Amino acid sequence: MLVIIGSIIVLVSVLGGYVLSHGSIGALWQPYELLIIFGAAIGAFMSANSMDIVKGAARDMAGLFKGPKYKKQDYVDLLSLLYDIFVKMRKDGQLAMEEHIENPENSSLFTAYPRLVAEHHLVDFITDCLRLIVGGSMDPHELEALLDVELETHHHEALAPALAVQKMADALPGFGIVAAVLGIVITMKSIDGDAAVIGEHIAGALVGTFLGILLSYGFIGPLSAAMEARVNADGRAFECVKVGLLANLRGYNPMVAVEFARKSLTSSSRPSFQDLEGHLKAAR
Repeated sequence: MLVIIGSIIVLVSVLGGYVLSHGSIGALWQPYELLIIFGAAIGAFMSANSMDIVKGAARDMAGLFKGPKYKKQDYVDLLSLLYDIFVKMRKDGQLAMEEHIENPENSSLFTAYPRLVAEHHLVDFITDCLRLIVGGSMDPHELEALLDVELETHHHEALAPALAVQKMADALPGFGIVAAVLGIVITMKSIDGDAAVIGEHIAGALVGTFLGILLSYGFIGPLSAAMEARVNADGRAFECVKVGLLANLRGYNPMVAVEFARKSLTSSSRPSFQDLEGHLKAAR
């Protein structure tokens, strides 16, 4: 929603200031300039990126209008799932987790949280970590180093569409200059014509430069930044799992290990201790 509001403010501010300065909105309507700038930018974007990144960019842009992927209740469920796993491992031993790890879709632990079960990447991350703990006999330092590598790889992959869109934003002023140069070429062909016609062509050419800069810094660049911020926010769920599992592996009791995980969340998404405790008591 803020993406839409911000874009409207940019548009109203720029066009409003222009109109109040006695500018004509009609002079800015240059559809062929837009075709050159946007068409070239999209073509270059597709040439520079794989189909996975192109699809990911479209998916991430659409995701901006849905808000954060993981909301506060999702984190309550995630922390509750971690608590259930830690209690199970403490009561029945680590080997008791094998059936839940191999088939989380039918696990009583995981299916208690249907919203999380639908998040396949997150569930795979949890089960892979548990598999290492159960069968790998790894100490906390070794596991932490391995999980850091996995999280870095996952974050780099998730961030690729936003970085690609940012590169397109960086190229838009250049394509605006291309449109302006082509407009000057047209103007030079009419150099012997009426002064009003020449002025109209020059104005159209300058609009190309204006549109390239405005689209870059007013719309596409901020869109890329919003995509990057959403990726960073969504990555907190994986960091939360990592911190909780490492705390459990270091021997902390389930409630303390879950508290470690809760503390890793940002204040905007972190459930309060009372909310989490109340949820856990209600689930018992």
